Amino acid sequence: MASQHAHHHHSGPINSRNERRTFWAMLLIAGFMLVEVAGALLSGSLALLADAGHMLTDAAALALAWTAFRLSRRPTDHAKTYGYYRFEVVAAFINGLALLILVGWILWEAVERLITPPPVLGGPMLAVAIVGLLVNLVAFRMLHGADQDNLNIRAALWHVIGDILGSIAAIIAGLVIVLTGWTPIDPILSLLVAMLLVRAGWSLTKRTLNILMEGAPEHLDLDELRDKLIQAIPQVTGVHHLHVWLLTIERPMLTVHIEINSKDNADDTLIRIKRFLSDHYGITHSTIQIEREGCADHPHD
Repeated sequence: MASQHAHHHHSGPINSRNERRTFWAMLLIAGFMLVEVAGALLSGSLALLADAGHMLTDAAALALAWTAFRLSRRPTDHAKTYGYYRFEVVAAFINGLALLILVGWILWEAVERLITPPPVLGGPMLAVAIVGLLVNLVAFRMLHGADQDNLNIRAALWHVIGDILGSIAAIIAGLVIVLTGWTPIDPILSLLVAMLLVRAGWSLTKRTLNILMEGAPEHLDLDELRDKLIQAIPQVTGVHHLHVWLLTIERPMLTVHIEINSKDNADDTLIRIKRFLSDHYGITHSTIQIEREGCADHPHD
């Protein structure tokens, strides 16, 4: 029986860049959020208040993402043998749930305001919304320069995209109110923004939950992987106990039992399997058990 482990480590500069950009975007959004709350209270605008609430969740989401990047740099230890990478996924999952909760709050407030429309000052609302859009665009640019394959960065980007949509909605609502005085446009546009955020929040929550549940990568067909492995490497006569999961979105993991003939070289087969998994599926951390005479876990099968 032969067994081998391959360890995969991502470069420090990418994680450092993610961490730095997330930190500055967090400070920018948290600072302007206070301005937007004041503007919302002054103008009476739900669109601004919803956007300020969204910016509050954004600041919290970015703080969580930044903490995750900091923790992921910690080395492995006896308690956390894979290190702290998985905290990035936990942070992204919490951020996805936060988006869905925010949508629920906006819907509730919008319906109440449609039933009983309050007075809204279009001028102050419009001014704050325009500045908010500029701030959100700068934050988006900061995060867009980071590693977008990282779920944490993707979660943060969706929060900021939601803010951009909220600012645009507030600008349109402010213009309509200034020009026509029709205040129901404020909660109506808030509803539209909420609908756009539902899909992002659900998609993010679903993907991160799959990772936390040790689910197989969504793009990977295990039957296809098994068949291709047997076709590509003649020494392989059988594949079973195949498990593939994600430590994070960038770190696929695999364990498998491989059956070979008694005359075949186990070490050579192992090297070829490792190369195949890396070249075709990007799996560079795998644990492979080579078997010649039945499965060691089920010796009587």
